[in-house]
Amino acid sequence: MYFIIKIFFVTGCLSDNQSKNNLPCIDVTKNYPVKEIILTDIATVNYVHLNTDNDDYLYKGFINYVTENTIVVADDASGSILFFSRSGEPKARFNRHGAGPEEYLSNMIDVFFYDEPADDVYVGSNGKSNIQVYSSTGKYKRTLTLPQGIRVNEIVEFDDQSLIVFDQQLMWKKLLSGSNFIPQKMDSSYLRISKTDGEIVEYIEFPGNEIDLSIRGKMTNSMTALKRLTKCTAGVVLCNHESDTVFLYDKDSSLTPLFCKTPLISDLDKKIILNNYIEIGSRQYFTIQTLLSFEESSEKVLNNAHKFYMRDKQTGEIYLQKITLPDYKGYDYAISSLKNKTYDEKETLVCSELDLFELKKAYKEKRLSGKLKELVATLDEMRDNNVLMLVHFK
Repeated sequence: MYFIIKIFFVTGCLSDNQSKNNLPCIDVTKNYPVKEIILTDIATVNYVHLNTDNDDYLYKGFINYVTENTIVVADDASGSILFFSRSGEPKARFNRHGAGPEEYLSNMIDVFFYDEPADDVYVGSNGKSNIQVYSSTGKYKRTLTLPQGIRVNEIVEFDDQSLIVFDQQLMWKKLLSGSNFIPQKMDSSYLRISKTDGEIVEYIEFPGNEIDLSIRGKMTNSMTALKRLTKCTAGVVLCNHESDTVFLYDKDSSLTPLFCKTPLISDLDKKIILNNYIEIGSRQYFTIQTLLSFEESSEKVLNNAHKFYMRDKQTGEIYLQKITLPDYKGYDYAISSLKNKTYDEKETLVCSELDLFELKKAYKEKRLSGKLKELVATLDEMRDNNVLMLVHFK
């Protein structure tokens, strides 16, 4: 039986001045200086190639999950799920793509989480209100059956018994209904569900009136780039774009505001949101994103739609990120839960993917050096996987 967590913080509906006085905050009307950082000054960088001597382990898509011992990838071309060691050697693979009761419907896997100690692989499919659970060899274990209509597009582990998920149904109802949308009474889009059967344990409800992020006219395509959930040692960080605030949902199921953005979305001509947020050491990293309609989504506009910032927690200073990689001249790197594929719960590791076609181009232009140059020299962009960059922060 579920219940609703009502948290009576007022941060989400404060005026700008009140928000600044109570929380660390970024004012998007201000210009912030650029701070250049050499990545290897703050982190150890290791390059990994996921071995493709066996064609079954060649994939199209992105890294889905990194655990203490395993790198997991969902192949968009076949619907297979691939498991590699942290050094890049193939470990296991399976494919349960199909329309049967123990299968996932789409080869474009939307929701994914791997509980390595339990060897539980959680797979969600577009258009289905359930999450299938398998072993890493593909043995069916169980189905998490969610209430009809729920569409999960993010999932993180909360504890040994439950997961935090984001249900996108309300967001898409707003986007598809146009200006005549009338909010319906429905529970929060942030849910805690049982790992055993998918039963809703808690709805997490945020304070204040949430703002509709949809863009009138043609439906926006930038909503799919939103990142709302990030695992951390204290619990789960929830980036609630509709209230301009980041919250920590801790192990005691309490909700605490961590960071905010001003002015409020409702006070801006364009819909500018605080998108994704992670803390690493003494710094907070986050993205300010302008939501765009299809008409606005030219490549040039898209490239300028995201600005990556960092904040020094000790001094309170905010900077635009300019992070350079000594082994890869001309490569723009940003620390962000949006661009980085994985962020571990110990808050020390991110995993980023480097496009092999771009790497080979840089190699020919003599812009690579060190171990990255040595690795890329051995690879063929027509038959090898991309290179992973495991970044261990000091």
